[in-house]
Amino acid sequence: MNSPDSAVDAAVNAAVSAAVDAPSAPGSSTALDPSTTRHLHHLLATEQRGSRLPSVAAGLVRGGSLVWSDAVGTLDGREGGEAADADTQYRMGSITKTFVAVAVMRLRDEGRLDLMDHLDDHVPGSRLGGATIAQLLSHGGGIQAETNGPWWERTPGGGWDDLAESPVTQRFRAGRRFHYTNVGFAALGELVARTHGADWFEVVRRDLLEPLGMVRTTTRPTGKAAQGLAVHPFADVLLPEPEHDAGAMAPAGQLWTTVQDLSRWAAFAGGDTGEVLSKDTLDEMYEPHTVGDNPGLPWTVAHGLGWQVWNLEGTRYAGHGGSMPGFLAGLRVAVESGDGVVVMANSTAGMGAIGPDLLAALVEREPLTPEPWHASGDARVLELVGTWHWGPSVSVARAVGDHLVLGDPGQGRGSRFAATGADEWVGLDGYYTGEPLRVVRAEDGRPSHLDLASFRFTRTPYDPAGDVPGGVDDAGWQ
Repeated sequence: MNSPDSAVDAAVNAAVSAAVDAPSAPGSSTALDPSTTRHLHHLLATEQRGSRLPSVAAGLVRGGSLVWSDAVGTLDGREGGEAADADTQYRMGSITKTFVAVAVMRLRDEGRLDLMDHLDDHVPGSRLGGATIAQLLSHGGGIQAETNGPWWERTPGGGWDDLAESPVTQRFRAGRRFHYTNVGFAALGELVARTHGADWFEVVRRDLLEPLGMVRTTTRPTGKAAQGLAVHPFADVLLPEPEHDAGAMAPAGQLWTTVQDLSRWAAFAGGDTGEVLSKDTLDEMYEPHTVGDNPGLPWTVAHGLGWQVWNLEGTRYAGHGGSMPGFLAGLRVAVESGDGVVVMANSTAGMGAIGPDLLAALVEREPLTPEPWHASGDARVLELVGTWHWGPSVSVARAVGDHLVLGDPGQGRGSRFAATGADEWVGLDGYYTGEPLRVVRAEDGRPSHLDLASFRFTRTPYDPAGDVPGGVDDAGWQ
């Protein structure tokens, strides 16, 4: 009799053979090594069995393309049932919030609202109006987490007026702290709808899904879709979970999607935004606004404008998790490289860290080859490189590509600077982000000193010719 591990290995071998023989995923531009494909499938199969998931489907994104996808299990969780695949719909849960957030940021970019506007400015009449749009996007408005009625994720929902007239409220002063809120994103969905004069999903479908080719992302299951299931904690039996229209709460977690579609959204999150959103706006959405402060644990998770962001061992990730009764989902991308993972399962609870594990395996087994170095600097900035002094402190300036780098970014006040005009620069990192750097020249045209946010950087410590604020003792160094 074969052991369970032998059965898993047999499934792995069969799946790897199929994957090797199968054509590349649509849009794929990178072929993974067969040993990597085998390893990824083994991780997924082990997760499906170990966590007792009726089915689990996943995909990896690199270079804006789906480079690997796989699925283990069946749509109904029964042996002999229809197998899951990359075109199987699952409920994405709170990943829905990222679509609503992008729709809101498009309105901001069009000048139709400001992030510092209060909800009441656009959606008057609720008890939530004191929170700003930025606070709602970052879960910083103090809004209560859930509705006051029955468990909204398992019961049909009413319209916005019903929700606004219910005793929903703020649990904390707006801006005080992170407090995750599904109700807040219901309000943002209503904001999108009122500003456009159309249903929130119609806006998302027209402005986001269609331009990105995400034709299998819907508010209700269509075509091949997994059954939402609960797995008994102490027995191998299943309970179907209900599916319904959440009404006004739908923007918090209504959407269904497939691995293929969600992988396109992961490519978007990795920077392939097309004409949907500017890359600068996406970067702005990733800036941490509120921190998940868990006592006794280091700060590794924060929320930007609609996106979760992670800072793990120096690597910045963005994405979102999702759960609804019968479903679990995750999306995560490495912001710098654009490598990403999506994973979905039709189980109410139990899925482990398979998404990050798959992404880590891709990075480890198929590392990205660095772009070749080429000389691309501007010799005109050579007069600015070298040693500078702020008082007695020593900083070294280097020209790296189009940037002037003063010190070591990430350490102390080290920062990169981008040119904004003749002898004018602006800080890009840390303490000096957004702060001006001005090159002040002597009468002969050579740089005398740098004026950085009122600090003077001179070629020698406290150079009297550098116009040091407060002056330099007449006796000089002694």
